[in-house]
Amino acid sequence: MSTAVRGTSRRRVPRGGHGSRYRKGDNLFGYIFIGPWLVGFITLTLIPVISVLFLGFTRYSMFAPPHWIGATNFIQMFTTDTRYWASVRATLYFAFVSVPLKLIFALAVAMVLATKHRFVGAYRAIYYTPSIIGASVAIAVVWRQIFASSGLVNYLLAMIHITVNISWIGDPRTAIWTLIILVVWQFGSPMLIFLAGLKQIPAELYECAAIDGARFWGKFFHITLPLLTPIIFFNFVLQMIFGLTVFTQAFIVTGGAPLDTTNFYALYLFQKAFSDFQMGYGSAMAFILLVTVAAFTALVFRSSPYWVFYQTEVK
Repeated sequence: MSTAVRGTSRRRVPRGGHGSRYRKGDNLFGYIFIGPWLVGFITLTLIPVISVLFLGFTRYSMFAPPHWIGATNFIQMFTTDTRYWASVRATLYFAFVSVPLKLIFALAVAMVLATKHRFVGAYRAIYYTPSIIGASVAIAVVWRQIFASSGLVNYLLAMIHITVNISWIGDPRTAIWTLIILVVWQFGSPMLIFLAGLKQIPAELYECAAIDGARFWGKFFHITLPLLTPIIFFNFVLQMIFGLTVFTQAFIVTGGAPLDTTNFYALYLFQKAFSDFQMGYGSAMAFILLVTVAAFTALVFRSSPYWVFYQTEVK
């Protein structure tokens, strides 16, 4: 009996056997597959960020080696550079006005296009077109001509006997609004994302609400809006990052004028680094922008449990 038991006992697999060898091979292949991404992340993201941080503590003009000056650039930025704070105010005003308007407009159009009617596919393509061409230099040039003193806007106003002899992009009171309108006009991308989210809401919820006597706004605030909060969260983060880093529109349409009312942060950074050749100062600004965007994104993620609703959550 004891011999039979000993003969049928299971053998212990030694360390380094076939199983562990296969696991090591799997890890090796995994590292091979993520290798291109790691190389790209290190060379295109990590090293540039470290370099920008280092150059932010130097005086560097691209024509001479960087000279270490400590925190001088950051101190000057926060204490004596009035144009820096003007760019911060303009950027925050632009972002916190344009992004809500853009998302509201995108959601409204998405709700219209979510209904079933003829040619809805063509309408979706037409409404998405501004997002494809809106960020281009050509459209920015056209926009500059439309809002000039002799542009299309003043011409249309003159046709209805409203005489306006101002340049919309040259007046400090209206210049930033021309850029806000341009960005809101590019609502196609968040509109398509909202449209996909609307398609995922069960139709049975609207039918039950209609039986209970709910009207349009009741359905919107109690069904549509809560179930769209993950999509709103996603669009809001993406669009706010874009709003805080906007550059092309201001660079082409207004150039930061008039009176720095459209001199956004990224545009002022470009001016300091590539026009004034203060690369060290521009690097310090770039690092502060990186930290600001990261902090804002983290803050939005931290607040999401209080206002973002997921259908899979168990209460």
